[in-house]
Amino acid sequence: MIKRRRATAAACCAPADGPPPVLLLAGEAVSAGVARKFVRDYFEYELPDASAEYIDAVELVTCELVTNAIRYGTAPGDSMRVELDVNDTRTRVEVQDPVKRRPQQRPEVQESEGGRGLIILDALCIDWGVTDALSGKAVWAEVKAS
Repeated sequence: MIKRRRATAAACCAPADGPPPVLLLAGEAVSAGVARKFVRDYFEYELPDASAEYIDAVELVTCELVTNAIRYGTAPGDSMRVELDVNDTRTRVEVQDPVKRRPQQRPEVQESEGGRGLIILDALCIDWGVTDALSGKAVWAEVKAS
């Protein structure tokens, strides 16, 4: 009789070094700040030599996408998923929420505090868009490395 060795759970499922590229957040206002910290921590590990301007841009884009998901893509009790894909030339930020409705450009009103999120994406990103997800949608944006 041949005995086979079975891999232990720790060996097969050991976490990778460093922070994961995915963050799950509650659909509430405090999540925007958590997302900003997530970006900073992730860059500190993955691209420690990235310029402050580049990190600031990715942080702002992430915060805008999360804020829009909170306002228009979640209801109380919902959650969202943030994923970063970082390399030497660009960072892709993707925020998935449970609502299928896609973002729409609103007319800018000087007195209004809102309505500038998509304008910010246009200014800071090389590209952005929306894809359908199994549950809801994913809004993504790519920031060019500086």
